Amino acid sequence: MCGIVGAVGPDNVVPLLMEGLARLEYRGYDSAGIAVRAPSGRLERIRSVGKVAELRGLVERAGLEGSPGIAHTRWATHGMPAERNAHPHMSGERVAVVHNGVIENHAELRAELEARGFTFSSETDTEVIAHLLRDLLEGGLDLLAAVREAAARLVGAYALVVASPAEPDRLVVARSGSPLVIGLGDGITFVASDVYAFLPHTRRFLFLEEGELAEVRRDGVTVYGPDGRAVERAPKRVEATAQAADKGPYRHYMLKEIFEQPAVIAETLEGRIHKGRLLEESFGHRTRALLDATRAVHIVACGTSHHAGLVARYWFEEAGVPTSVEVASEFRYRRVVVPEGTLLVTISQSGETADTLAALRRARDMGYLGSLTVCNVPESSLVRESDVALMTRAGPEIGVASTKAFTTQLVALRLLALALARRRGLDEAAERALVEELHALPRQVEVALGLDEPIQRMAGAFADKQHALFLGRGTFYPIAMEGALKLKEISYVHAEAYPAGELKHGPLALVDADMPVVCAFPRDALLEKVLANLQEVRARGGELFLFTDRDVRVDLDRYQALTLDDICPSTAPVVYTVPLQLLAYHVAVLRGTDVDQPRNLAKSVTVE
Repeated sequence: MCGIVGAVGPDNVVPLLMEGLARLEYRGYDSAGIAVRAPSGRLERIRSVGKVAELRGLVERAGLEGSPGIAHTRWATHGMPAERNAHPHMSGERVAVVHNGVIENHAELRAELEARGFTFSSETDTEVIAHLLRDLLEGGLDLLAAVREAAARLVGAYALVVASPAEPDRLVVARSGSPLVIGLGDGITFVASDVYAFLPHTRRFLFLEEGELAEVRRDGVTVYGPDGRAVERAPKRVEATAQAADKGPYRHYMLKEIFEQPAVIAETLEGRIHKGRLLEESFGHRTRALLDATRAVHIVACGTSHHAGLVARYWFEEAGVPTSVEVASEFRYRRVVVPEGTLLVTISQSGETADTLAALRRARDMGYLGSLTVCNVPESSLVRESDVALMTRAGPEIGVASTKAFTTQLVALRLLALALARRRGLDEAAERALVEELHALPRQVEVALGLDEPIQRMAGAFADKQHALFLGRGTFYPIAMEGALKLKEISYVHAEAYPAGELKHGPLALVDADMPVVCAFPRDALLEKVLANLQEVRARGGELFLFTDRDVRVDLDRYQALTLDDICPSTAPVVYTVPLQLLAYHVAVLRGTDVDQPRNLAKSVTVE
């Protein structure tokens, strides 16, 4: 949710911190701040409302320099976007802290600290941590012991990085429920909430586990477990490159990521299909036994990942596997009945989605057969804590509105559906045909991207609209949900999706000349029913925007249609997602919104 960076080095770390903040700005962007131990020995702090560029200007004008240092980009939870609520938070000159997460008992701690004479200048839960640390430091504890003691009193989720001018050679960090990584450079050590912050400077990272603390020095790191004992952990080499997180020649990250989809889909398939066969061994050595025992599937996810799970339900049930799909935040708080032999499948781009991660942890004692995650980040908590991980290989996704992560999730889930179908009688000829459709998918997505210019022209019809309706049937109903989500996320047009067959049960009352209606539909068994539903829309004066196969005959007036050739039935939901992404993108550009960083949203929702 928020972006954290920190560094301990022999020289001025301010340029590195500002670079890291810029790379993590997608994680939080309503305010930003930095604090360093200046050459004078004092903590110097600068904060600003707005984006990192605003902070950069202030830092340059002030000539800020020093080491160690911490910095932060904020996505507001407690307290409105304002300089007083921006991180880092300080308590006098004794301590500075940056925080990602939510402290649930902050009101209780605040009252206690106010009674002890501490004065609060913000509405945030984080300032409680700064004053609590100062109280412990003034009681005689060193920085490491103070952070350990403070963390024991915090209820909620947090990733913390703490600096004190009295201890100029180290930072202390703690993690519970929010991600935190430590990068090992040459004579310098980094801390961040995401490896991409410092990939230009190191590929060697330590990943903190739940409840761990670490002492970060320029010459190394000591990690401590929840029991206070030192933990031996070898660093991992991250293969992603810094260039993968650059915008390149594209106007926005979102557009770049839309056009990366043929390549990342091919990468997700690489090594998993060969000569018309699914190479199940590529899923990992534990997967075969787990799938052999699977009698049912529960899918748990949030947002776009939830839509991927809804598509997968059709595929899994076609394979004969009973499947349910649930939003993670609902799953966590109800009594779940787990049939014998049920596999829990979680889906997440970041692998740090708070509700999904909490659902996985709760599920351990609920009688599930095991857990499998579909995820894009190999080093994430969800991957580390699941029995099996099916990686999507989408690479870094910076735009808040998910695009390539969604389509690669669908590809991974399609592979999983084939593996389940094998166990329920899918013959070799049928498997070969379905694998060939997957093999053709990257090229078909390239064809869909060729509609970019006509979709840009189509988007003009939405520029002054306030509402839109998306329709779909079968696997295309969750695709309609995803199309509506993309439009509302980045263009701020209120958009809703309905199963097309539900029109007469309420949504048809909304249809008039000012309500554009979007529908993506291929030539399949539901085609005639969809066309009948569209006739209902036209009879009420609604204007239709259609994406369909070239040989589908649409006998309607007042509609715009864009068509595709030779789309394979089993992968059609993936292909038809792409025009809906482009439509949302071009509408947002026309309306002048912040495409990559839409208001009120953050890329990775790491708190409840």
